[in-house]
Amino acid sequence: MTADITLHALGAALSQADLASLSALLIDCVEGGASVGFMLPLLITRAEDFWRQKAAQAACGDHAILVARDAGGAIIGTVQMVLAQPDNQPHRGDIIKLLLHRSARRLGVGEALMRAAQTLAVEAGKTMLVLDTSTGSDAERLYTRLGWQQAGGIPDYALFPDGRLTATTVYYLPLTSVAQHAPATGAGR
Repeated sequence: MTADITLHALGAALSQADLASLSALLIDCVEGGASVGFMLPLLITRAEDFWRQKAAQAACGDHAILVARDAGGAIIGTVQMVLAQPDNQPHRGDIIKLLLHRSARRLGVGEALMRAAQTLAVEAGKTMLVLDTSTGSDAERLYTRLGWQQAGGIPDYALFPDGRLTATTVYYLPLTSVAQHAPATGAGR
């Protein structure tokens, strides 16, 4: 990862600049074809509503939102972790919405965000992480490289933003090895 990128967790209150940056990031990903829950065209008001909802979930401790900023302070990547789980699954966290601006891909930003999320999960007492991603996506290579194990696939699970069907692949990561190698300083840099 380039030295001018910083990682940190967002607090519960989003500044107007962060809301704009996160919304622009989400729109860029959807316009780039990422199957992340939204269809084209993604309006700015819809993207802002999504991020306000996520900030509210972070405020009550249900979610964690990690971001990567460029040297100018713009958010160029983010990943979320669902911390609140059913009573019989308090040990598990769900990784959702790894988003990287198209200009920030293949620079190590995604890997840095995922490693920070894994460390945050360990600090939160989680011992298992799960995620799903569009089958055949670039993200699959990243997850495999980081030690995630493929649990299986589901055909025709979701839609790409243009309406085409896509399969999804489900992954899991036991955190015992992550806990042994976690830095003492946590997710921030």
